[in-house]
Amino acid sequence: MAGASPDQAVLDQALAAIADAENEAQLEQLRLDYLGRRGTLTAQLKALGSLPAEQRREAGQTINQTKQAVEAAIQARSESLVAARMAQQLAAERLDVTLPGRRSSEGGQHPISRTLDRIVDLFAQLGFAVATGPEVEDDEHNFAALNFPEHHPARAMHDTFYLKDGRLLRTHTSPVQVRVMRQAKPPYRIIAPGRVFRADSDQTHTPQFHQVEGLLVDEGVSFADLKGILFEFVNAFFEDDLEMRLRPSYFPFTEPSAEVDIRWPDPAGGPGRWLEVLGCGMVHPNVLTACGVDPERYTGYAFGLGVERFAMLRYQVDDLRLFFDNQLPFLGQFR
Repeated sequence: MAGASPDQAVLDQALAAIADAENEAQLEQLRLDYLGRRGTLTAQLKALGSLPAEQRREAGQTINQTKQAVEAAIQARSESLVAARMAQQLAAERLDVTLPGRRSSEGGQHPISRTLDRIVDLFAQLGFAVATGPEVEDDEHNFAALNFPEHHPARAMHDTFYLKDGRLLRTHTSPVQVRVMRQAKPPYRIIAPGRVFRADSDQTHTPQFHQVEGLLVDEGVSFADLKGILFEFVNAFFEDDLEMRLRPSYFPFTEPSAEVDIRWPDPAGGPGRWLEVLGCGMVHPNVLTACGVDPERYTGYAFGLGVERFAMLRYQVDDLRLFFDNQLPFLGQFR
C-alpha cells in the first residue's frame, strides 16, 4: 500500500492472504509464515534488540498489535472455512425425509410349522389333547411295548439311529402313546406331534421329519369310529370334500391295520388319482397289555401321518428338500 509503514504493509499483506485462503491447509501455512518460529512477525520481534532503546517500546507495541490482528483474522477465517465445509458435507449427505422409509423384510412362519399347527388345531377341535415325549428313546418304548418282533426290519441299523449307550433316536412318536397309557388310566384321547428320525434321504424322505400320531382308547371304540374321525380331519385339512378309502395293511402295533388313501382332484377335470396320506388301525391287544390296559374291557384306535407329506400336498410342493434348503424366495411365499 502506497505510503504505508512496513508493519502496516505486512499486516495488509497478511490479511489479504488470509482472506483468500481456500482451505484449512492453506490457512495453516499462513499461520506458520507469519506466526511460526521462523515467521515474519516472529523475526521482527527477535530483531527488536538491534533497535535503539528509545524505539524498542513503540516498535514492540506495533508488532504485537499486528500479531494480534493476524491471529484474530486467522481464527475468523478458520471458523468460516469449518462452517463452509460442514455446510457442504451436510448438503452432500442430506436426507429427503419426505421419502418413504425403508421397511425391513418381514419373516413368516415356516410351511412345516404352519402345517403342524393346522393339524394340531383341527384335532383339538375334535377333542384330542396334545402329548409329548423325549426324542431320545429306549428300545422298550420305541419297539418292544409296541409289539415289534425282536428281528423286525425297523430295528435294523439301516433304519434306526442308535446311540453308543444302546438308546436310539425315536423312529415315530408312538412311544408317547406308550408313556401316556402307562402313566394314567383310560380313557385316552391324545395326539403326539413331534420330530422323528430315520436313516433315509431322497426327494420324498429326510433323516429328520415330523409326525403326528393319534390314540383313542375307551370302552366300545370301533373301526367305524376311526374311519369317521379321519374322514372329518382329512376333509377339514384340505378344505374339500374328498373321497377316501382304507386299504388293508400291516403295522405291529395295530390289528387290523389300514393305509388311508384320498382321491386327489385332477386340475384338468379328470377322475383324479389315489394318494396314500396316513396309516391307522385298531390298537393291538398286545400293546394294551404291555401298557397295563385291559384289552377285554377297552379297545382303541391309533393313526399316524407325516406332516411333510400333508404340507407337500397342501402347498403343491413336489420336492421335500425345498422345505429345508432355506431358500428365501421359496420360504417368502408363505409369509
